[in-house]
Amino acid sequence: MTPYETTHEKKDVMLLVPLYEHPADRPEAWESLIASAGRLHSVVLNPDSGPGEAPDGRFAAVAGRLRAAGVPVLGYVDTDYGRRPHADVVRDLLRHRDWYATDGAFLDQASADPELLPHYRRLAVAARAAGAHTLVLNHGVHPHPGYAALADLLVTFEGPWDAYRDAGAAPGWTADHPAQRFCHLVYAVPPGAPAAELALERGAAVHCAVPGSGAHPWGTLPYELEAGA
Repeated sequence: MTPYETTHEKKDVMLLVPLYEHPADRPEAWESLIASAGRLHSVVLNPDSGPGEAPDGRFAAVAGRLRAAGVPVLGYVDTDYGRRPHADVVRDLLRHRDWYATDGAFLDQASADPELLPHYRRLAVAARAAGAHTLVLNHGVHPHPGYAALADLLVTFEGPWDAYRDAGAAPGWTADHPAQRFCHLVYAVPPGAPAAELALERGAAVHCAVPGSGAHPWGTLPYELEAGA
């Protein structure tokens, strides 16, 4: 038994998986995702820090298979904490829709500040107009509560296991929303660490805990899928 393993049954949470690997390089990982469709909240599609400059047939193929299995496919778009121009974000949203038929959007590096709520409100409207049935804002921290009205899911933690293990309780306003509205993304997680249990205790029913670390942690699958659990 590892230092983090417990004898009680692991609670169930849904997995949002940002697998930032090309299907030609990690075909087995993408096959694992498709085979695990029933456990997935959604999968983030990120061909080239966004949709890239031209369509990629391999990504289009796995996106189609995920959708056929009932998994929402979210197009990755960087917002640079509100600094990226609105038109550039919208261009990426439309490319994801047109090239990969994504049915959702994952807006990364989202600001948490109340001053930028109008900017993100416009982006949310644009994402819905581009066909995003599922809209995720990745703040990486708890944002101003006004952001909860803009998206279906807020990522309120992204970081390494050591920081997640020691993080405090969620702010009180989160209790006004169901746990299915919050997600925690944790990397550099040791085997057996109770990431799923901590996510539920902290009011997040969606999570992803991966072993990857360094500059590219999201090239690894979550433990639940790597282990075939």
